[in-house]
Amino acid sequence: MQQTRQQKIARLLQKELGDIFLAVAKQHQGTLISVSEVRVSPDLSIAHAYLSIFPDARAQEMLTIVEDNIRTIRFELGNRVRHQLRIIPELRFHHDKTIDYLENIDNLLNQ
Repeated sequence: MQQTRQQKIARLLQKELGDIFLAVAKQHQGTLISVSEVRVSPDLSIAHAYLSIFPDARAQEMLTIVEDNIRTIRFELGNRVRHQLRIIPELRFHHDKTIDYLENIDNLLNQ
């Protein structure tokens, strides 16, 4: 039962964070940020969000900008989900490298 609740909250956070990062990407022209996955701790206090950033050359720069604005992002998230969640989880962002991994596999298969 707890697992189902974690999944529902993770999907909700992924959707709302995606909308928030759409606005952030508009401020930084030429960059696309998407939330590929969100994992929520069993006590629902910490959410690990995995960000897919394109182009990959600006990934570290954008991740630094996101980390610097983490309080603003959490506040905006809280405004969006305040009727669904009692406590807004602490956010931790990670760079998702699965696209690079899949591209590497694709290149190896084509050789």
